Amino acid sequence: VLASHPAPTTALTCVLRCFPCEPTWAGSPFLHRPATPPMSFQGSQGRAYLFNSVVNVGCGPAEERVLLTGLHAVADIYCENCKTTLGWKYEHAFESSQKYKEGKFIIELAHMIKDNGWD
Repeated sequence: VLASHPAPTTALTCVLRCFPCEPTWAGSPFLHRPATPPMSFQGSQGRAYLFNSVVNVGCGPAEERVLLTGLHAVADIYCENCKTTLGWKYEHAFESSQKYKEGKFIIELAHMIKDNGWD
C-alpha cells in the first residue's frame, strides 16, 4: 500500500505495511506519508488516517454507510496479497462539509505495522 497524505508539507516519509502479510510476503504492501502530523480519523477498528492515494490495494463495490460524520458512499479497500480489509475509499459525501474526502482513502492502523518511528 503506497499512499500520499492530503496536505504534504515535507518530503520525509514513514512506512506502513499490512500486518497479516508482514511475516511472510517480501513484497508486503506498504504506505508512505509525510512525517508530519496526519489527519486523524476514527475507523471501525480504531485510529485511522486519510490519504490522497494508495497502491497495492483492491477496491470493492461502493455502498452507502452512515459514518460518524454523516452519510457517505464508500468502497472497502483490501490488501492485494492477503485480501485483508484495510479501510475504505470515499466515493461520495452527501454533506457539503465532507466533500473534501471524496476520492480519498481511510487506512485503519489496526491492520498495519508502522515503521520508521512513526507515532
